[in-house]
Amino acid sequence: MSQALGTPPAASARPEPHGTDLAALAARHGLTVSGARPPLGAYVRQLWGRRHFILAFSQAKLTAQYSKAKLGQLWQVATPLLNAAVYFFIFGLLLGARKGIPSDVYVPFLVTGVFVFTFTQSSVLAGVRAISGNLGLVRALHFPRASLPISFALQQLQQLLFSMLVLVVVMIGFKSYPDASWLLVIPALALQFVFNTGLALIFARMGSKTPDLAQLMPFVLRTWMYASGVMFSIPAMLEDKNVPAWLTDVLQWNPAAIYMDLVRFALIDQYDASYLPPHVWAFALGWAVVAGVVGFVYFWKAEERYGRG
Repeated sequence: MSQALGTPPAASARPEPHGTDLAALAARHGLTVSGARPPLGAYVRQLWGRRHFILAFSQAKLTAQYSKAKLGQLWQVATPLLNAAVYFFIFGLLLGARKGIPSDVYVPFLVTGVFVFTFTQSSVLAGVRAISGNLGLVRALHFPRASLPISFALQQLQQLLFSMLVLVVVMIGFKSYPDASWLLVIPALALQFVFNTGLALIFARMGSKTPDLAQLMPFVLRTWMYASGVMFSIPAMLEDKNVPAWLTDVLQWNPAAIYMDLVRFALIDQYDASYLPPHVWAFALGWAVVAGVVGFVYFWKAEERYGRG
């Protein structure tokens, strides 16, 4: 009856292709899995191809950050300056944290520390929300997801450069005048930027699956700040304490302290090499390379999972 109606017999129906056959067919026609993680080298090339987007996105975020405030972009400088004023009152005047730092150097010492640490702090906080806070963009468009945390780290670098103009005024006001040593700020901040970007990539992946991490990180970063010598000299503060020498070394060699020390050494005349831990540039380079490489690979490993679920 079915043959009379023109329906082919079941035995003549074509069998469904197996998964391996489908994979071979897709490969033969140049098809790939949607959202699949590309090889590491191809991923780097994709990021380089999106370099204009990364820069434009960071600039747009920087412009929009204070767009609703009456003072606008002035808050980029006013916020860390106000923080420095609070720390000066509490730590410099009330708690005597100026120990080991000449009184005419303490303000530049403190302001530099606040600006440089804020660069790392803001990069990490922005990285935590880079994916979870931009799910609409991640789900709507196809692009290498590392573009987002890198853009946020670049945004914080641009904000720091605005702050550096004020820092120069502070230095001159306290009789630290421009000279050749100021050029050391460039490699110091470049290494710190690589380090910050690595951290932003690490926490972007962690924050994409655990949004509550954004609520925890301010407490972690505040503890890190207090242990990094933003408001005081680590060796001077610990010299009278019954503290093992290795602990002093660990505190001095932590990356936040390393990058602050390098910028202070470059800008402040009285902050000479005696304040620096040994092999400080080697440690600065090492922290940047380790954080940058580990962070990039760690983020890339989960590329196909961002925005899913």
